[in-house]
Amino acid sequence: MEIFLATFSALFSVVNPLGAMPIFITLTEGSSLAEKRKQAIKISAYVIGILLMFFFAGNMILGFFGIQLDHIRIAGGLMISISAMSLLGKEAYKGKVISKEVQEESLHKEDITFAPMAMPLLSGPGAIALMIGMHDHVDSEGIRGYFSMILAVILVAIIIGLILTFSNRLNKFLGKAGMSALSRMMGFIVLSIGISMMLNGLVPLLKH
Repeated sequence: MEIFLATFSALFSVVNPLGAMPIFITLTEGSSLAEKRKQAIKISAYVIGILLMFFFAGNMILGFFGIQLDHIRIAGGLMISISAMSLLGKEAYKGKVISKEVQEESLHKEDITFAPMAMPLLSGPGAIALMIGMHDHVDSEGIRGYFSMILAVILVAIIIGLILTFSNRLNKFLGKAGMSALSRMMGFIVLSIGISMMLNGLVPLLKH
């Protein structure tokens, strides 16, 4: 239960599907609810696949490039902290931001489910670093730890699907003030996670 709660709370905060909602609304403008539901399901499936792939293959990838786990924790924590700062800014109600070039390209794409939605908006560098950084802790708990972690990832993906499917209604309900308040609250939590990750990477290195 501890691993499930830790994975779910940290991953949901870093993935921040509410922050991706405005971009999804823009890219799916004119689509019916049924079409949005199909796209949301595909995005959720991609997110599960990406996060689990990096979780299970992360150590192998790090070994190939000669990167230590502590280094990825520091880099991942830094990336998460930087993304958190944008959620704490004046235009927090806008949620996550992609470049104008990427947004313009995505408007003309037939399928936006993998890029830019699933990657990098939802399962971006911060979420991937978080999954890789959790491997050793989950592995120490054995099968129960793996089961709890996978369940948490699936639950986050289901919530992503629901939020994106009903994104227009949620956006109207929350408004700019609600989105700004939620984004800043999420930003504070995400910043705390980022700092914690950096410290978890720095302390072992400083001890050597």
